[in-house]
Amino acid sequence: MEDLDHLARIAERLALGAAELLLDGLGRATLEVGTKSTATDLVTDVDRASERFLVEGILAVRPDDGILGEEGTDIAGTTGVRWVIDPLDGTTNYVYGHAGFSVSVAAVVDGVPSVGVVVDPVQDDLFSARLGGGAHRNQAPIRCSDLDELGTALVATGFGYVPDTRAAQAQVLTEVLPSIRDVRRMGGAAVDLCSTACARVDAYYERGLAPWDMAAGVVIAREAGARVGDLRGGEPSGEFVLAAPPALFEPLAELLLRAGADQPFPAPVEASPRAGAR
Repeated sequence: MEDLDHLARIAERLALGAAELLLDGLGRATLEVGTKSTATDLVTDVDRASERFLVEGILAVRPDDGILGEEGTDIAGTTGVRWVIDPLDGTTNYVYGHAGFSVSVAAVVDGVPSVGVVVDPVQDDLFSARLGGGAHRNQAPIRCSDLDELGTALVATGFGYVPDTRAAQAQVLTEVLPSIRDVRRMGGAAVDLCSTACARVDAYYERGLAPWDMAAGVVIAREAGARVGDLRGGEPSGEFVLAAPPALFEPLAELLLRAGADQPFPAPVEASPRAGAR
């Protein structure tokens, strides 16, 4: 059986080191910025350097583990432990010097998300949790909100990078917003899940996340007492993630279903050929 405390210590040490790397690069005039899926989906040389730091650090102490990273790392491993890492969650925030970016490191043991660490370097926050051990911020225990009234809920969310997807998500929000206190959009799923865990917001939902966006945050939110799943009783996935206090989960899920939050995104529209092109 894996020692989850040992895995958590590794995750904390490496996430803190990667966060220092992010801070060193923040606002650097020579920051190299590119794009990935769309023109608004940014990536920097710091993303890649942070992933290298994390991968090399993991392999130095656990060379047979699997690793999945946002910037292309995909190592199968043979131990049953798979690290799921986001070296810079919230790259757009980072490029603009805006708060809300983080380093996210999770350990999945035999398919079960078991350790989560998220470092928010701007807030100087280290969020950590292991299965059955509770959730902490800077070593102090944290709990999610105990709110049970949907109308007074402060809800965080996020949006995809494809224009038609954003339009669909915005339409859902027009149905949701009149029924809650207000909405917050910070730009990083890991920070949003941790904000739910420590009651900075009451709940969080989003569709279209990748595993590295949510792996660590889901462990932290659950260990802080939040219920985390999809809208129909399943596990959180790229299809949908909802994190909320237990008493608020079902009312918010019902509101999101009525708003069509789980409906398929529109198919991307291909650009038409330029006039006169041959």
